[in-house]
Amino acid sequence: MRITRAFILLFLLISLMSLVIPVLPPIPYDYETLNLPAHFTADGWPIPSVTYWENTPANNAITNDGATLGRVLFYDKSLSANGTTSCASCHKQTYAFADSVAHSTGFNGGLTRRNSMTLVNTRWYFGGRMFWDTRASSLENQVLMPFTDTVEMGNTLPAILQTIRQQPYYAQLFQNAFGDTSVTTSRISLALAQFIRSIVSDSSKYDIGRASVTSIFDPFPNFSTSENIGKNIFFNTFQNGGGDCFMCHKTEAFVNDASGPSCNGLDAVSTTDKGMFESTGNNGDIGKFKVTSLRNIALTAPYMHDGRFADLNQVVAFYNSGIQLHMNLSPGLIDTTGGVSSPRVMNLAQQQIYGLIDFLKTLTDSSLINEVKWSDPFSISTSTSNNIDLNQAISLFPNPASDHFSIAGTKELDNRIADLTLFDSWKNRLK
Repeated sequence: MRITRAFILLFLLISLMSLVIPVLPPIPYDYETLNLPAHFTADGWPIPSVTYWENTPANNAITNDGATLGRVLFYDKSLSANGTTSCASCHKQTYAFADSVAHSTGFNGGLTRRNSMTLVNTRWYFGGRMFWDTRASSLENQVLMPFTDTVEMGNTLPAILQTIRQQPYYAQLFQNAFGDTSVTTSRISLALAQFIRSIVSDSSKYDIGRASVTSIFDPFPNFSTSENIGKNIFFNTFQNGGGDCFMCHKTEAFVNDASGPSCNGLDAVSTTDKGMFESTGNNGDIGKFKVTSLRNIALTAPYMHDGRFADLNQVVAFYNSGIQLHMNLSPGLIDTTGGVSSPRVMNLAQQQIYGLIDFLKTLTDSSLINEVKWSDPFSISTSTSNNIDLNQAISLFPNPASDHFSIAGTKELDNRIADLTLFDSWKNRLK
């Protein structure tokens, strides 16, 4: 058989060859481009622009190669003490990078102390502090901690560095991301943070409706009557018949308020878990916890830092009439009618309760949980087919060829093909 450049239609199929070697596309996915809907960056009441909340440091802007390395590190179970657990074990894409249980299972079968919060829209957590108690000063600092946690991954940073250096797939990834193959904890931190910050949710039913109106208070044409009722409760103040929900879940990313962690009155007294106090030692922080994004909340049950609420019905019921008068209860949840402080009671009618739940479900973004660039490269097949300009991207020799020939990538394909299979669509013509 003789093969000429003129008749080759090349299909690149990156197929799963092993559960040990990550399968990556020949050209990295686009993590850098952030095509946000206009309403994300618009600035007005009651929704400020997400640009004010951005926590990406100047020295760690997202790059396609950096986030690709971060993706592999995020899913690599070999980085735990016994090779059973990765970051993704507690932050699953199926559940919007949260977990489906109150307490996640660590490398040796132990359970985490707190519920695994969603990682979606992490780049817009105001101030950038991480964990429920905000003990990590930045995402770059936070991503290294689970590796050495005695429950989560149980490893040491020197052992992780050694493991990475021994894996055949990391040298090129570090080269692509940082310009050389040196493996350091700092580079691991930077790459993981890039990958996590790239996980953005902006394509839900809510976003479609929001893009079609001028004001958040306008009825969304794609919403049901119940969903619009719930939207009004969420965005209106308590004085105007709403729930003041937007006061803690700011911007279109629905992330924490600029004032930081808050106490939502889950308990009257904090006992076994004192929240932010555990990292600051300030009595005014007892019972305060980080406010997570509400994006994809229908996928992230159970809820709260301890996973005490199994579903959204329980969450709404709590805010409707179950708030406790904790010593540090958020001022927005306190009623001072008659000069006496008491927990706020919304007294929502059943139709309003259903509406608020229905509205929260509109924040579900199915594209997020199906997006391949955020998926596990160790357990799925990633395929891409391209009509390649062989003169530009592929070097094939000898050419013409008979039984055997060699292929080398050039330009953007250089050193990026993990596994290449050629399918000859002209099979019956090339004899």
